[in-house]
Amino acid sequence: MLRGSGGAEPADEAVSSGPRVVATRSRVYPDSHRVMAWDVSNSGFQIVLGAEVPDVVRRYLGEDVERFLADHGLKPADIQAWVCHPGGPKVLHAVAESLDLPAGALDVTWRSLAAIGNLSSASVLYVLRDTIALDRHTRGAPGLLLALGPGFASELVLLEW
Repeated sequence: MLRGSGGAEPADEAVSSGPRVVATRSRVYPDSHRVMAWDVSNSGFQIVLGAEVPDVVRRYLGEDVERFLADHGLKPADIQAWVCHPGGPKVLHAVAESLDLPAGALDVTWRSLAAIGNLSSASVLYVLRDTIALDRHTRGAPGLLLALGPGFASELVLLEW
């Protein structure tokens, strides 16, 4: 079992068919507030999306994920399920590169991107739904849900199946 940070164990573990949240971590990257943002104008919300998003991912994400996992006695190679926000092809390539992911690790994310595109924050929940539906995970196996968003920020969620 993973070392968690708080929370009670479920009374009846057989009831849950999906993963449980073990821990979370958020980080806003330095000097990145205009890399990805929302501008509010008289005509509504307008996204600011800089071409440097993949570069910021390559610069910071790998080290952040390694530290987060190490705090729980894990390394990226231990992760059995990568649940990644489908931010676009360049971003997904940068994620895979920065984490040195094996081929196929982001297949569910790529399928989601092709089927429904990037729906902003909600996208990662569709990837999670599709990952759970595969029902391929060993009980107790670690997974990592990760999303990138305005600020420019990363959200990491350690899961246990």
